[in-house]
Amino acid sequence: MNYLEVIILGIIEGLTEFLPISSTGHLILGVKFLGIEQSIFIELFEIFIQLGAIFAVVLLRWNKIQTTILNISKPQSKKFALSVIIATVPAALAGLFFAKWFKAYFFNPWSVSITLIIGGIIILLVDRPSKHNLNNNIKDVDDIDNVTALKIGLMQCLALIPGTSRSGATIIGAMILGVPRVTATEFSFFLAIPIIFGASLHDLYKSRHLLTLDSIYLLMLGSFISFITAWLCIKWLIKYVSSHNFVNFAWYRIIFGIILLLTLKFIY
Repeated sequence: MNYLEVIILGIIEGLTEFLPISSTGHLILGVKFLGIEQSIFIELFEIFIQLGAIFAVVLLRWNKIQTTILNISKPQSKKFALSVIIATVPAALAGLFFAKWFKAYFFNPWSVSITLIIGGIIILLVDRPSKHNLNNNIKDVDDIDNVTALKIGLMQCLALIPGTSRSGATIIGAMILGVPRVTATEFSFFLAIPIIFGASLHDLYKSRHLLTLDSIYLLMLGSFISFITAWLCIKWLIKYVSSHNFVNFAWYRIIFGIILLLTLKFIY
């Protein structure tokens, strides 16, 4: 990998991690179209730049995280922390037992293209005013109960299929359950922290022999680019969803997926 490729992939990760358009899917396509040979190092690089994006959301939501930790004995903080844990467990278990199987069969441009289109159609069907049967008991992330959290966590398991989007699965899944759009987006931010941080540390440990002095510069650069891009994207997204729905992202997924299918037809 050269520095330009590192910067491009860092930007892709930062832009797509928290948008409902699939960061994994875009990274698979980015690596493919940049002509980068798939290797263990590329997998390590993708893990590392995910950490950059996660540090961005940690810093931007640090006040809430710190308040929860310091007041964990209080009912509100305990309820919020428990809801995040409950929503994390299903995807963590699914990733532990089925990640290799999904990587073997779904981590390819064809699968990503089709999943992008299907996900876009689902967003169009769900994010419509006529479909918004809001749960009046849920105003913000502190109001999400354990049952709702578990259901959102089960939705998050779909993100094992590249092209689905972890954020898309959790946000749209939460909205189906009656969670307001902004609250669903905020909860998705917090869910990203344990699931991606935990998965990344696990994979980094397994690939620790690749962390050489020569490679660390590329990894740190990619992670820094991802961090900055994700920081800007998160701040923009919260403002956007407060007055817009996800229809534009749905059409992006559908159009992009169709273009990819047509392009891949000529490549393969």
